[in-house]
Amino acid sequence: MTEQAYLDIDDTLRLPVSELTFKATRSGGPGGQHVNKSSTQVELWWDIPGSAALSDDQRNLLLERLETRLDQRGRLRLVSNSHRSQLRNRNEALDRLRDLVAEALRPAKPRKPTKPPRASREARLRDKRLRGERKRQRREPPEE
Repeated sequence: MTEQAYLDIDDTLRLPVSELTFKATRSGGPGGQHVNKSSTQVELWWDIPGSAALSDDQRNLLLERLETRLDQRGRLRLVSNSHRSQLRNRNEALDRLRDLVAEALRPAKPRKPTKPPRASREARLRDKRLRGERKRQRREPPEE
């Protein structure tokens, strides 16, 4: 029996690495001959709607908060190519996934309603009076 590897996101979520798909491709940019023959860039794909590790609430929260980063099928794609080693790029992609998902699952901080300061309210009313006065001066004088 083989032991399943997990990526610990936070205290409440452990993501099985088997749900992640990795693809290694050639990385662009400078690097001489090494870059032309080594597939060091790593693409990480995670199918959020199909993940068995997520509760329905977590899944909905991730789909909502990461909406702009997902493809049409709800899959998240991360690319790492900053290192010359495929292993380092893979680890960087996993770290970025961990940080991204943990941040998306963090509860939103409740907004504290605030009032505008007295000085800004007075300044707004003063500016409003000045604009009205300026418009009154543009009118033709009344005929006598």
